[in-house]
Amino acid sequence: MQSEIAEVEKTLRTYFDGLYEGDAKKLGEAFHPLSHLYSVGADGTAADLPRADWLKAVESRPSARSKGDERRDRIVSIDFSGPTTAFAKVECQLPPRYFTDYLTLLKIDGRWQVIAKAFHTVTK
Repeated sequence: MQSEIAEVEKTLRTYFDGLYEGDAKKLGEAFHPLSHLYSVGADGTAADLPRADWLKAVESRPSARSKGDERRDRIVSIDFSGPTTAFAKVECQLPPRYFTDYLTLLKIDGRWQVIAKAFHTVTK
């Protein structure tokens, strides 16, 4: 089980690096091509963002690194329901936005990838 935890942590680190650096390639490695991101929109309805649309948005904005923002991310928890399904709660920031993410991961072709992200954002 330790090796599986390490592999999930590796995927999560790639996600954190990609997010901070604004690196769509790294984010694309961490997120499965069929993945989606979900949140509650400003109007109170469910917002569904396909991976491709999210990666385009990442490419079009300045990265936290380029702005000199402090990097602060952490893995809160990882839970496994079987050998190919995991769930992670993580926290990260792109000031002035601070995120709590719930990431569902699947082990596909021997590699852990995020298949869904549901998140909450606080703006400070």
